[in-house]
Amino acid sequence: MRLNLVTGGCGFIGRHLVDALVARGERVRVLDLRSFNPSLGVEQVVGSITDSSAVARAVEGCERVFHLAANPNLWAPDPKSFDAVNHQGTRRVLEAAHKAGVERFVYTSTESILKSYRAPKQSARALIDETVVLKLDDMPGPYCRSKFLAEEAAREAARGGLPVVIVNPTMPIGPGDDLLTPPSKMILGFLNGETPAYLDCEFNLVDARDVAAGQVLAADKGRVGERYILGNVNLSLGDLLAELHRLTGLSVPRTRIPYALALVSALVSEGISNMTKKPPIAPLTGVRLARTSMAFDCSKARNELGWSCRTLEQSLRDAVAWMSGRGLLRRSVRDVAVA
Repeated sequence: MRLNLVTGGCGFIGRHLVDALVARGERVRVLDLRSFNPSLGVEQVVGSITDSSAVARAVEGCERVFHLAANPNLWAPDPKSFDAVNHQGTRRVLEAAHKAGVERFVYTSTESILKSYRAPKQSARALIDETVVLKLDDMPGPYCRSKFLAEEAAREAARGGLPVVIVNPTMPIGPGDDLLTPPSKMILGFLNGETPAYLDCEFNLVDARDVAAGQVLAADKGRVGERYILGNVNLSLGDLLAELHRLTGLSVPRTRIPYALALVSALVSEGISNMTKKPPIAPLTGVRLARTSMAFDCSKARNELGWSCRTLEQSLRDAVAWMSGRGLLRRSVRDVAVA
């Protein structure tokens, strides 16, 4: 059986990817800082992608590498840590994979590097696709800059002969987000009544389980050097709140705040966080990304890879049911059992 390395295999999308590979009867090795619950066909190397020796041990003997390990947050007490993990860590994994002669390398990038925060706000929405070309100066913060440089490193490796395919998931939702990545944290904040107002914006949501399926398809069918946006539904935050209210019966905020106020609040919030080292309520990077539409054309992955997604309703139902089952919800919701 083929041996697959999944870096970040204990993360939100990573766990679903490991499950998907095991279900196909493939051997899996996980490289992660956290311990993985042992299961059939899963090995583990406990370590960081910032550690060259750990990366080399993890890659040894693998035919395929799925590189997901990263800091997915939009703020960190030390901004330099984003580059150390997301950018330089990716370079280490690429170099080790090249030396090992792997047959396929799937790099998991992000949708947030596909839009310039400096772009003019236009009345007509233009869907973003894989052809967009941006510069480092277009990135709104250290997280996006580190992921931009990491994707550039992946493209450079592909030009150098490593069979790299790039996937850009949009905002992942669904069950199993133990670390509460930003999208799940946002949804939980609204469900718990902790967010009294919102900055309306447009984005794309996708189920983490569908992202995992897309990563496998990218390894099987993706063209070397190409990127594939793995996204599902474009919608506004107001639309998402309405859907959460419909599914759960919980009250949701109705007050919208203007972008200028959100920007000032984020600046103040991050200023306080830089002193306390506690995460800000509204990261500046997130507010800057929300200034203009982040709606995507996701047809390339569907057409070339044969990828498909479950409905947004099912993803939200499963996410809410999972949060409820973990005791994360502070308010009672109507029956949202997994369908």
